[in-house]
Amino acid sequence: MKNIFKSKFFSRVGRRNLVIISIVLLLGLAVFVNYRWFYDPTKDIGYGENNMNQGQSAGQQNQDNNTPTDYFASADVSRKSARDEALEVLQNAVDNPTSDTDVAGALAQIARIAEDIENEANIETLILAKGFEKCIAVISGDSASVVVSCEEGGLLPTQVAQISTIVYEQAGILPDRVTIIEK
Repeated sequence: MKNIFKSKFFSRVGRRNLVIISIVLLLGLAVFVNYRWFYDPTKDIGYGENNMNQGQSAGQQNQDNNTPTDYFASADVSRKSARDEALEVLQNAVDNPTSDTDVAGALAQIARIAEDIENEANIETLILAKGFEKCIAVISGDSASVVVSCEEGGLLPTQVAQISTIVYEQAGILPDRVTIIEK
């Protein structure tokens, strides 16, 4: 009886559709966990700088829009919105059965975006652990850009090497493909 149910279920839904649904659910879970762990502005879990208001009270606004805090917060928000838009376009392509888009290619891009999100979060966490105040990492294909907040003297060669090593270990991006920007 159970075997008949399984065969009817799989023939009606299709294994391909189950794989697609599973990947989409895993991607959604990864995005949710990443958001809750690193960027939830309402919850302080005691791990890194996860509050977007950066220690300001809820009613207090920072008057100087050119501060590094504002830069890092706005860069993070724009990175998230760009990723959300890309994921939405890819998800629409996967969900639309009449689309001419390659479903496997769209799913591969979704998986790549999820991997990049995870790698960026890991890179940022490890760079912050090295003593930098603020950091944002952006991975684009086989290159990466890392923006760090540093003292006025600039980055030391050892710090540049540490950042390049972290990016290589987490994302496999060679140091000559890493751009480090001081803010």
